Amino acid sequence: MSDLLVVIANPIGLLGVVLVLIAYFFLSTGRWMADSLYYQLYNLAGAVLILYSLYFHWNLSSVVIEIAWITISFIGLFRIIAKKP
Repeated sequence: MSDLLVVIANPIGLLGVVLVLIAYFFLSTGRWMADSLYYQLYNLAGAVLILYSLYFHWNLSSVVIEIAWITISFIGLFRIIAKKP
């Protein structure tokens, strides 16, 4: 595996954490709703980036929660898409 992929794993994972925290902050402050497309996309992107970093820095518990986060985000996205006329 390329050393570059390993080196960038942590910064990519941290970017994912920032995206998830932004989504949670905006939800908690009322700027976004749970059925907001942005909220679901930020959660999905954040979880995917964190999962990428976990590929290189394995932690089973974290992988499980990120897979759940991704699954729930997809459910939210599908519900949003299905609602639109």
